[in-house]
Amino acid sequence: MDLSLIIVNWNTRDMLRDCLGTVHAGLGKLRAEVFVVDNGSTDGSVQMLAADFPGVICIANTDNRGFAAANNQALERATGRHVMLLNTDTLVHDSVLPDSVAFLDANPQVAVMGPRILNRDGSVQPSSTAYPSLRHLLAQTLGLTRIKALDSYRMAGWDRRDFRRVEVISGCAMLVRRAAITRVGLLDSGFFFYGEETDWCRRFSNAGWQIVFAPVGEITHFGGGSVRSMNHRRDVMLTEGTVRLHRKHGGLLGGLACYALLAVFNASRALLWGAISLARRPGATARARHFTRVLADFGKAWPRGVKP
Repeated sequence: MDLSLIIVNWNTRDMLRDCLGTVHAGLGKLRAEVFVVDNGSTDGSVQMLAADFPGVICIANTDNRGFAAANNQALERATGRHVMLLNTDTLVHDSVLPDSVAFLDANPQVAVMGPRILNRDGSVQPSSTAYPSLRHLLAQTLGLTRIKALDSYRMAGWDRRDFRRVEVISGCAMLVRRAAITRVGLLDSGFFFYGEETDWCRRFSNAGWQIVFAPVGEITHFGGGSVRSMNHRRDVMLTEGTVRLHRKHGGLLGGLACYALLAVFNASRALLWGAISLARRPGATARARHFTRVLADFGKAWPRGVKP
């Protein structure tokens, strides 16, 4: 089996249908298996799969187990020599799947690769990034990442047209070598919403494998498939994932430093947007309320049960 493709779904039936249509059209001559792990959807996603894609292996959960745990369910059953994690809110273009498999076959030192990811309007999405270190989080808190030349975390000045070793590949479209997974292990299911692919990439790098961005083809990623913008619960979970990452790889002090930085970030934004709202700027009050709600729930952002 050349490729095991895994998609985790939660109430994104229509996007899932469109995604799978492009996947099947783009497999070419690859010997592949496609898994969809449904995290307790109530929008008829499982029924749609049975009717429209009977060849897809569907793992139907009764609840939302999170991104990492759901992917692990399929990873444990996958038989491909390479695995691809793909979001439901993506469209696969042309021969990117067979070309990505060919890249991994030709580069045995690479554990993880990611192709070029596009936004809805065709612009390039920063899907390959640096590790979100304390330095990068500090730059974000100070607002320095708004200046493209200073945004080294997202590598904002790079057009993603050349091959490059990176520290993190986004889980929206990530190809992983099965042999590397056998050595390093599955995703850490302690991560529920954010940080799982960053942790995985870190573990692969620590084991001596390479993480590479390879513009062998393109995939469109719409973003926000299972979440909505300005959702304070989402941002609390995102914060928990980031702190968990630093607690795991930087120890207690690293986790506390990350927690404090993100608390300052949210507090400063609540104050800033609160001040701007006094000038009756549209949307400022909603933003101030959003960051205030994140702060109110910030105690939930400290991770429990972190495994080293």
